[in-house]
Amino acid sequence: MSWFSELSCQYIDGEWRTGSGSWDIVDIDPYSGDKLAAITVATAAEVDDAYRAAERAQQAWSRVNPYARRLVFERALRVIEEREQEITEAIVAELGGTALKAAFELSLSKDVLREAMQLSLRAEGRILPSPVDGKENRLYRLPVGVVGVISPFNFPLFLSLKAVAPALALGNGVVLKPHQNTPIVGGTLIARIFEEAGLPGGLLNVLVTDIAEIGDAFIEHPVPKVISFTGSDTVGRHVATVAASHFKRTVLELGGNSALIVLDDADLDYAVDAAVFSRFAHQGQVCMAANRVLVDRSVADEFTRRFVAKIASLKVGDPKDPATQIGPLINANQAESLTAEVDRAVEAGATALLRGQTVGTLMDPVVLGGIPADAPILQRELFGPVVLVVPFDGEDEAVRLANDTPFGLSGAVHTGDVERGVRLAQRIETGMIHINDGTIHDEPVVPFGGEKNSGVGRLNGEATVEAFTTVKWISIQHGRSRFPF
Repeated sequence: MSWFSELSCQYIDGEWRTGSGSWDIVDIDPYSGDKLAAITVATAAEVDDAYRAAERAQQAWSRVNPYARRLVFERALRVIEEREQEITEAIVAELGGTALKAAFELSLSKDVLREAMQLSLRAEGRILPSPVDGKENRLYRLPVGVVGVISPFNFPLFLSLKAVAPALALGNGVVLKPHQNTPIVGGTLIARIFEEAGLPGGLLNVLVTDIAEIGDAFIEHPVPKVISFTGSDTVGRHVATVAASHFKRTVLELGGNSALIVLDDADLDYAVDAAVFSRFAHQGQVCMAANRVLVDRSVADEFTRRFVAKIASLKVGDPKDPATQIGPLINANQAESLTAEVDRAVEAGATALLRGQTVGTLMDPVVLGGIPADAPILQRELFGPVVLVVPFDGEDEAVRLANDTPFGLSGAVHTGDVERGVRLAQRIETGMIHINDGTIHDEPVVPFGGEKNSGVGRLNGEATVEAFTTVKWISIQHGRSRFPF
């Protein structure tokens, strides 16, 4: 595809240029193994170039009328709509995403841009009273300046735009570092979209590089005031530690180990459909995916029979085939690691209710039951097509099991009594939870984020305004203050 050759560069200060590193990041189609592109890595010197460019450009951008700023996002939305087929093909090739997954990601991405148009107008100030006679207190909401964004490989277009677009809309400059497995869809494609939309040069910079080359330079650099990171809790902990040592704010959207709970009065067929999508969307490479399906013991046998049968019917294979529902994992290491995790769980006493083969990056769905209570697999995020079925006795045990994890991102409760579901949901330690639905949801105006090891801070709507702006207090004394000396 021409885009992979055209966009195999760094994008710094409004210019496309080759990185100055001594090695290349090779972009691979995870299904075919074909080489899509080779990008010479950016060095720490180019990290500095990118941040300094964003810093310079941001000064003028922050003074642009917000009504004019939002026109950029209107045009960016049109670019995506006009080139949707090309972007779909890029998602399928670089991520191994199915056609359904590509459509889902594009829909979310367009919603982000629509919301960015509104965010341009929502950095509102306030006037507050003062106990001092004659004094007026004004609170101005201002851009933080420059935001550093580090995005993941699973939904790279959407999860990059989710931080990039609002940060720009609120008057900031941005430097984006996409995941090295998805440098085009998660990085340089976004630069091209905004370039075509007329974003002034220097405001958005994209660096394709790796920690092996730049170390912590991306986080430690003095220019960015906020670091937005989406990825694993292990890396997120490191990002938070380094950023805090340099007095930077962080927004961290990290991993999950979500539970979908099926109560004894649930519609089982509907719960099966929700659970299958919640686990196997994009091969299970979704932070909100339902790793664990907790089922009331009174309906566990029937639910599990239907659940396994539906999973067994899913088509695994080439993501370019419109009939494929489960494509490849992002790389062979991910597939091998997850397969080994399943092997260890079975050796420790779990029962494989459904299991096929792992061939290269393709992994057939796995359903495990009879899992020992102390099995490590119950505590971990499983970033692939593996699901754990765990029976419970009563609501208290369901809550205990759901909360027995270091993560707290999403979840779901299925029940015939909505208010019963809400009462139970309030006891689950998650940032988000859904009644009679799946675990995978992200809406542009609803705060998105997790508890415990699943992250710090929230994005979307007003939460995004808080994340990418700062408040400045300016007081005015209209009379005369009295000073004690």
